[in-house]
Amino acid sequence: MSSTLRSTLPVRLLLPAAGAAALVLTSALPASAHVRAVPDSTAAGSYSVVTLRVPNESDVAATTSLSVDLPTATPFTHVAVEPVPGWTVTVQEGALPEPAEVGGATITEAPLNVTWTADPGTAGIGVGQFQEFALQVGPLPAAGTRVVLPAVQTYADGEVADWAQVADAGAEEPASPAPEFTVTAAEGGHHASTAAATATATGAEAAAAGEAAAVADGGDGAARALGAAGVVLGAAALVVALLRRRPSTR
Repeated sequence: MSSTLRSTLPVRLLLPAAGAAALVLTSALPASAHVRAVPDSTAAGSYSVVTLRVPNESDVAATTSLSVDLPTATPFTHVAVEPVPGWTVTVQEGALPEPAEVGGATITEAPLNVTWTADPGTAGIGVGQFQEFALQVGPLPAAGTRVVLPAVQTYADGEVADWAQVADAGAEEPASPAPEFTVTAAEGGHHASTAAATATATGAEAAAAGEAAAVADGGDGAARALGAAGVVLGAAALVVALLRRRPSTR
């Protein structure tokens, strides 16, 4: 076998495999190219910065608008938007379909929609590009809640992509899925820190009350004892809080 044949034969054998791989990659791309919600926190009760990642799927037109509906069954009481150069953003507030409980309070109105619109004369999201839009929302609802954010993407040529399909748990992702994420359990460290701060404050208040009583009574023995008791109570409360903060060894 000549050296020329030896050098070209592997290439010829590899060409069909390379073509097949390219087809696999090409067919896989559309499945992942849709609007996604990427939260920086999913802990229940937290305030999360949710980034909406928006690819342009058109071959001929730019994306000029993105409109996102916010949850109404588990509404957010706080919504703040990050400015995006070249885009105007509006937050629409209104009445909820039904009253909802948030943080122990009943609310009847909340932010319902956020819309970003490309300013006149700007390019929007061009062909082959993507853009990120961020908003801070909270507090997040109970653990296990699916936060679904249906989105409508509008192109300069009038085409509209409706990202609103929601799959049942465990089912395959639909063709036009709504951006979403699932809330996880509240972070234990947050509650431990809160407990420690509360305990410390309680002990300090007790000690201060005892000292004030001592001053008011001219420093007699009973007042001094009360002040000492306050100091001991504060120290004990702090120890309990620190013990609660320690991770379980079980």
